[in-house]
Amino acid sequence: MSEPKKILIVTPLYPPDIGGPATYAKILVDELPSRGFKLVVLKFGDFLKYPYIIRHLFFFFKCLRKTYRTDIVFALDPLGVGLPSAFAAKILGKKFILKIVGDRAWETMAQKESNTESLDTYSKKQFIFSPLLFLKLGQRLTAFFADTIIVPSDYLKRVVVNWGTDERKIKVIYNAFTGVEIKNTKDELREKFGLSGNVVISAGRLEKWKGFDTLIEVIKDIQNVSLLIAGDGPEKENLESIITRDNLSNRVKLLGILEHNKLMRYIKLADLFVLNTGYEGLSHMLLEVMSVGTSIITTDIGGNTELIENGVSGRLVGYDNREELNHAIEELFSNSELKGRLAVNAKQKSKQFSVERTVNELIKVIEII
Repeated sequence: MSEPKKILIVTPLYPPDIGGPATYAKILVDELPSRGFKLVVLKFGDFLKYPYIIRHLFFFFKCLRKTYRTDIVFALDPLGVGLPSAFAAKILGKKFILKIVGDRAWETMAQKESNTESLDTYSKKQFIFSPLLFLKLGQRLTAFFADTIIVPSDYLKRVVVNWGTDERKIKVIYNAFTGVEIKNTKDELREKFGLSGNVVISAGRLEKWKGFDTLIEVIKDIQNVSLLIAGDGPEKENLESIITRDNLSNRVKLLGILEHNKLMRYIKLADLFVLNTGYEGLSHMLLEVMSVGTSIITTDIGGNTELIENGVSGRLVGYDNREELNHAIEELFSNSELKGRLAVNAKQKSKQFSVERTVNELIKVIEII
């Protein structure tokens, strides 16, 4: 009987940290040992106490030592942990799996520039004359070293192919999702939080490409509707200034960062969840909204179209298209039968994204690598 494969999980985040890599790493730790694998977890967070450059050197040598006694290195990020672990795997001749959930170079550019080209266009550029060139080349080099790359959507597969990566080594495995259960009724939650009337909610990091400013402008023109926005980020001051300028403080509220269960209760009490985003790989937020039964309006970009079918499980609109956003919001508030049907269909679809399905597909990749 052969020895079980030993896998080194290299992650930038791990519980109690919050974020996609932390959630994914915890699923691997919970599920893979019972399937006959041995796991070792190396967390970059353990090295943050050291100065900037020193922490990366210490991390690399620790990764090298851990890799020596493993069969496979599995990195959950292409840069901070991905590049050093890729070098360690190649030096020691070990198999290297890489998970990619976005394009860090594009995200960094979008945070700094107001007029940002789409990820689809940007990802096709092999070289750019910018400090971001190092990020761009770094993530592409890690992808080049990988024996297998896992992405959570067909959209992100196309993005990584645009980097110049061999399409044959990219596998689409949708992220695992356990579902969210809120026992309180919508009316109970509204009474608890002191809310009434037509309520729209949105959530996410307050970045330019999330389009919260446009959403506020749209809500301003729709009568008898209030908007809640949960999250924090660099756009907070800009959003606050728009709310003050247009005297919307009685209709638009910035909730800040909420504890997860509280956020989901706010989402359940709302009539609509609207995500006017210019970029999503595969939105875990949308999956959670689908699971609690709140109707969704979002953009027809990225991985959103792999979650939401327009007119079946939600409404899809153009990114930052005020006219389409306005029409979709007014349509669903005026048609409760349609709004309810979209929510029911979305909740049913969210059940497809199970932990068992994700883990089984990952194991197939591990077994043939």
